Amino acid sequence: MSNTYLTTDQLAERIHYNPRTIRNELVDCCLFEGQHYIRPFGRRKMLFIWEQIEKDMISLSDDSIALAC
Repeated sequence: MSNTYLTTDQLAERIHYNPRTIRNELVDCCLFEGQHYIRPFGRRKMLFIWEQIEKDMISLSDDSIALAC
């Protein structure tokens, strides 16, 4: 399976969030290392896995709609 890897700035453009919000509020709260992002070569830079993030956003959105009904 081929994944699309995005930098924090690229992810911010796609989901319309500020890059700082992603780093400070979403990482390790909603976005988890190994599932939603990786740190290539054990370094500081994060690459986000778009397909997994998109899947979870849609899944959580569907769950909240079901709860509202």
